[in-house]
Amino acid sequence: MSVYVIAEIEVTDPDGYAEYAPLANASVLRHGGRFVVRAGRSEVIEGDWAGRLVVIEFESLEAARGWYDSDDYQACLPIRLESSKGRMIAVEGA
Repeated sequence: MSVYVIAEIEVTDPDGYAEYAPLANASVLRHGGRFVVRAGRSEVIEGDWAGRLVVIEFESLEAARGWYDSDDYQACLPIRLESSKGRMIAVEGA
């Protein structure tokens, strides 16, 4: 069953985030992930929304966790944490 990593990110330092994005992209692809949504145009229909939305598909929860815990993602994660704030979850698909 596919698992989706969903992140809501509010970029606070665009220059720093620009450094993070290609490193994270390469890491996701290296670990078998596939971007489903990557901060495209959006419209708030209901409630509050803080920033950009990213959805990444992995083959399993173990694969998603393997990506997040990997040395290459952990190496670029501090850049994201310094240049943005947000939330991230992993959820099984239907």
